[in-house]
Amino acid sequence: MKTCRLCTSLDLRKFLDLGFTPPADGFLRREQLQEPETWYPLEVMVCLACGFVQLSHVVSPEVLYRHDYPYESSTTRSGRRHWGEFAETVSRRLSLGSEDLVVDIGSNVGVLLSAFRDNGARILGVDPASNIVRIAEKRGVETLNDFFGIEVAKQIVADRGKASVVTATNVFAHVNDLHAFVRAIDILLKDNGVFIFEAPYFVNLLRLLEYDTIYHEHLSYLSVKPLAPFFEKFGMEIFDVEERDIHGGSFRVYVGRKGRLEVSEAPAKMIRAEEELGIYTPEVLDRFAAAVEENRRALTWMLRSLKHEGKKLAGVSAPAKGMTLLNYCRIGTETLDFITEKSSLKIGRFTPGMHIPVYSDDALLERMPDFALLLAWNFAEEIMENLSEYRKRGGKFIIPVPMPRIV
Repeated sequence: MKTCRLCTSLDLRKFLDLGFTPPADGFLRREQLQEPETWYPLEVMVCLACGFVQLSHVVSPEVLYRHDYPYESSTTRSGRRHWGEFAETVSRRLSLGSEDLVVDIGSNVGVLLSAFRDNGARILGVDPASNIVRIAEKRGVETLNDFFGIEVAKQIVADRGKASVVTATNVFAHVNDLHAFVRAIDILLKDNGVFIFEAPYFVNLLRLLEYDTIYHEHLSYLSVKPLAPFFEKFGMEIFDVEERDIHGGSFRVYVGRKGRLEVSEAPAKMIRAEEELGIYTPEVLDRFAAAVEENRRALTWMLRSLKHEGKKLAGVSAPAKGMTLLNYCRIGTETLDFITEKSSLKIGRFTPGMHIPVYSDDALLERMPDFALLLAWNFAEEIMENLSEYRKRGGKFIIPVPMPRIV
């Protein structure tokens, strides 16, 4: 990236370098271990003109999403509960009925759309990952297998009419050409329609040292201040923002056409808070980068000390964020014997970069490592509850961020 993804300024400043890593969802089959693996730079820049935070390098979405994508949005109880709340809140707030069309971009296996259907709306998904679309279709969620853009938006309008609501959860931050993306949403939405996106909130990433949520799918790290003028370019405005605790602290942003919906106090209030915290200043960002290096030192020292004492270590859960952590800290099979997972799309494969084997959660009790590094720390309570038998038998969990600690 030579220019800012939002305001096109050339005034970008690098503040964090996580080295080279392979795509975080590039889990390998055994026969692929002998093949070359591509590692890409993982550097984070801030735009000094508008404050937008973004990666310097864009990996082709064809590489990241098209084939064999291993992420399912429905593997945790708290995740399913969250999507149910999302659909119910929006349906009630916007008084959606059977005439209203809800389109979800990056709809995955259709969990959010199923919840909108349960609340009475018409639904349609758009997702580029063919293996994931097959799962959604089996669940009865009609899904266009494509990348969302202007042509797809026109096709939906021609076939089904305009949408009352367009959602994009954990998708907006994955899009490189946000100008074309918002133009496509403009085509798809009714005059009084609402675009709602949800994503990890950059303030929480800084505050809680959530550097492992930085990976190639996440091209942008979102906050309110740079987004407000961006939407205004398209005759739109952010009329409300709500904070949510999923994924280590997310925000839900409501966007409508200018002057169509009552604007709450939340957007202005959050912009003031962002400025007071100094999240766009070089000093705060450089302090964050130093803390990231310190976390790597502390975590690798803890794990090596335990290995030196003869302890057996494994990893629990294999989310994309965990792959950033393992590759940045260079934690491989010399440290972790294996990683366990609930998702059948990852079990039997090997982690990108470090090539640690992924087994089902049963392996934790069968092999009883002394310590389990909890990589999906954002679902720590639920995972530890599901694996309570491991703790009863004396197993201990290590939570890696914001500072490594043994539970």
